[in-house]
Formats: sequence, structure tokens, C-alpha cells
Amino acid sequence: MLEIIVITLFLATFLNIIFKKLGIPTIIGYIVTGTTIAYGFGLHDALNNHELKEIAEFGIVFLMFTIGLEFSINHLKQMKKEVFFYGLLQVVLTANVFAIIGMYLFDLDSKGSIIIGLALALSSTAIVLKLFNETGEITRTHGRNVFGVLLFQDIAVIPILLMITIFSLDSDNIAQLLGSTLVSAAVLMASIWVIGQKLLEPFFEWVTNTKSNEIFIGSVLLMVMGASYAAHALGFSYSLGAFMAGMMIAETHYKHQVEADLIPFRDLLLGVFFITVGMQLQFGVIFEYIGTIIALLIGIMIVKVVMLYLIFTFVYKPRVVVKTAFSLFGLGEFALVIFELARANNLIDPTISQILIITIVISMIVTPFIVKNLDNISDFIFDKLANQDNDTALSQENIEKLEGHTIVIGYGRLGKNIVRLLKQNDMPYIIVEGDNHNVKKAKKEGEPIVFGNATQKNILESVNIKNAGSVFISVGNSQKLFLICEAVSSLSSTAKTIVKVNTFEEKEMLKDLNLSTVIVETEATAQTMMDELIPHI
Repeated sequence: MLEIIVITLFLATFLNIIFKKLGIPTIIGYIVTGTTIAYGFGLHDALNNHELKEIAEFGIVFLMFTIGLEFSINHLKQMKKEVFFYGLLQVVLTANVFAIIGMYLFDLDSKGSIIIGLALALSSTAIVLKLFNETGEITRTHGRNVFGVLLFQDIAVIPILLMITIFSLDSDNIAQLLGSTLVSAAVLMASIWVIGQKLLEPFFEWVTNTKSNEIFIGSVLLMVMGASYAAHALGFSYSLGAFMAGMMIAETHYKHQVEADLIPFRDLLLGVFFITVGMQLQFGVIFEYIGTIIALLIGIMIVKVVMLYLIFTFVYKPRVVVKTAFSLFGLGEFALVIFELARANNLIDPTISQILIITIVISMIVTPFIVKNLDNISDFIFDKLANQDNDTALSQENIEKLEGHTIVIGYGRLGKNIVRLLKQNDMPYIIVEGDNHNVKKAKKEGEPIVFGNATQKNILESVNIKNAGSVFISVGNSQKLFLICEAVSSLSSTAKTIVKVNTFEEKEMLKDLNLSTVIVETEATAQTMMDELIPHI
């Protein structure tokens, strides 16, 4: 066992250092580590190592706990539409489509088709939320939608696992099983509610009075592990108990400190989980069914994207809908658990189960590359619309005749305020915006606006950037911001370029470009607040 641990740590560290320099997510490094351990080093015993799988499962447990920390009861009420409406629609509709395809196209039995449909409807919470937290996408509209749907999917795992148990039993036992499950759920909910409402605040106050950080961390681990064990003892998953413990602590003022202390444990154990995912790749099955696996993967992706697009298209802007759909197109880690349990209960043929597991693993490898390029995907999809709009906008505004004008890139809240001030000072301006909804709204208001991707030099040239007097840049995505600034810097050496960034890291990233002023939003806000305070001191 020690040999496996040493080799695993070495490989995971070495591969992730290389992958990080290449811009490849660490998740891929962990999966490659698992595959290398299982086959490259001939450690096949690790593939079925029960203790390792138990440890790996707690990566998901800690992930669910930190998700629970973000969802106090009040927060959950505020997101009830994203969780209980969109989430329910996505799981039910997508699962039904896959189940029907399984029954009528692949001639599978009804029970197996239903389980497969439900499993394929799930996406990867571990991958998507980890990437969204790293990139800041979680705070945006599509991030909120994705968060809500993923949360419902995680909750839905509980009845799916229960359904597998029901399908594997004789019909005479179903009523008894449902009754005992409801009783267990009531006991679990009541116990955690009583602890959360009556005992948690005094307990943490008692712990913090010791002024010992290790005792505080130990008490948090006790809460996570204790709630997980209680849920498991009552017939539920460890993850459900951890999620409820997180929600319980979210109601206290210790939430942020708990989250900060638990993140290292979560990320380390998630790494172990993805290593075990890599161990499940069987090259013999891959080579034999490679055509089937690729066709299955593409088909699943298309179905999920189409279903998600149909669910959100009537409510949100097209770009938000596209980003939401492509964020959730992949398959998830809980599907691995579902297929393994279904196979063990003879609900799915072992060969079909292995093909599906490999498809899931490949999907999990592909998912980070898609999620990290959501802006590029939406830009590619809407490029034709941009080109169609540009000719009309240019002829209407006679942009080629402008000199010394201001170009405003990004028509969000800050961009709108800049435009308002430019109007007040009778300064000529033109707006470049990549969101078609904002462009249509601005045109109705008579604004001189061009729909296009400002990272493309031909779009900037079309608004006569070489003769511009100034350029304001305000976009939310840091990667896109850098590309826009790089393009502006290369096309204009005389215009005064003012850029708004969110963090000092983004400012540092832009330091080598030819930009006049880079304003850090938090720094500017702090200075303004101090300017208001100083005269009164």
C-alpha cells in the first residue's frame, strides 16, 4: 500500500507540474496518474483496492460539504427556480429522452433504460464547480444556472440509488422499503435540524474559545464525518450527510472560516477520486468498442446540449443559454457510482456498463477543455450574427468619418455609465458589444453600437480605432480581457486606453501592453470611500 501511495504522489505531482505549464487542468493529471498506476506500473491490485475507493469517495463528500456551505436555507429559497424548476426539468426531460432511446433504439429492458437515462442526465459537479470557482464563472448568470442544476442533480442521486435498490427487489418488498426509507429520511432530517438549531452555535463558540486552530479544524472534520456516517447508517449516501452538514454550518457566522480550513482537504481527496476514475479505464474494451464509444459520447453531448438549450432559451440571452448548455453537456462522477451499483444488482449488462463507464471517463477528460473555453465557443457560434450586423451599423453611424472619438468595449453596467457621461459632455463615441441581447436593446435606444468580438482586430478596425482618441475597456472575463487589450495595443499607439480590471493579478497580466491606465475596481472603490471619509476626520 505504501508503494502505491509513494508512486501516486510522485506521478500526480510530476504530471500536474507539466500539465499546469501547458494550461491543462489538474483533473486530467490525476486521471492520467490513475491510468498509469493501473497499467504502466502493473499495480493492478490498486484497481480494485477497497480502501483506496473509500478514501476517494470522501473527495466527493468534502465537495458536497463545501457546496452545502454555499447553500443556507435562505440561499436555497432564493435559488429555488434554478434548483427546483430548471434542475428538475433538466433531469426529468433528459433522462426520459435517454431512456426512450435505450428501450426503442438499443432494445434494452425498461428498468435498465431508466437507470441509464437518469445516470446520463447527470453532469460532473466535481469538475464544473471546481473550474467555475477557479475562473470566477460561478458568480455570472450562466454560473448561477449551472450551480442550481448541478445541485438538483446531486440531490437527485439519492432517489436514483433508491430506485436501483427497488428494481433489484421483489415487488412484495417495495412498499416496506419505501416506508423504511421515509422513516430514515425523517430521522436524519430531524436529527441534523435539532443539532443545527440548538447545539451548533454553542459548540463552535466553545471550540473557538480554546483559541486553537487544530481543535477548530478537528471539530469541523468531526461534523463532516459524523453527518456522513449518520446518513450512511440510515441507508443514504455519505455525500447527502455532508451536504446537510454544510447547509447547517452555513446558518452560522463560522461559515467562511470553515470553508477556508476545509478547501485543502477537499482538493486533496478530490485528486484521489479522479485517480480512481483513471484506474477504471480498460484499454481492451476501449480498442474493441472505440467506434461505439465515440458515437455514444457525441450523441450524448448533442442530446444534452439540445435539451438544455430548449429549457433555458425562452428565459435568458442566447449567449447565457449556450454557456449554460455547454457547461452541463458532460457526464458526471455520480454516474460511475450508479452504473457500478446497477451492474452489481444485475440491472445492466457488464459489457454495457464498462462501455458507459469509459464513455463517462472520456467525457470527464473533455469537459474541462470545453468549460474553460465557454467564451470562445459562444463567440464562434455568434460570429455570423456579428458579421451580419456590422454592415448596417457602420453605414448608419458613418464610423469611417469619425476622428478623436471614444470606443467603449463592453456595454455592461460600467459601460452604460461611461456612455452616459460621454453624452453629457457631448463627446462622440461608439460601442463594441458581444452580447446580441444588449446590442438589440441599445439599438432601440438609438445608441451607436456594433455587435462583434473585440478580440478580433477586424472588428476594432471597423470602428476606426486608428483614429480614436480614447478606448474604454470593461469586460468580465480575464482571458478575453487580455486578448482585447492585446489587440487594442497593437492597433492603436496614440489613443488613451483605460482598462477596468477586477484584481491586481489581472493588472499584473497587462503590465507589458501599451495601455495608458489600468484601474483595479476594488482599489478605485476603496480610494473613493477614503476620499469621502478623510474630510470628516
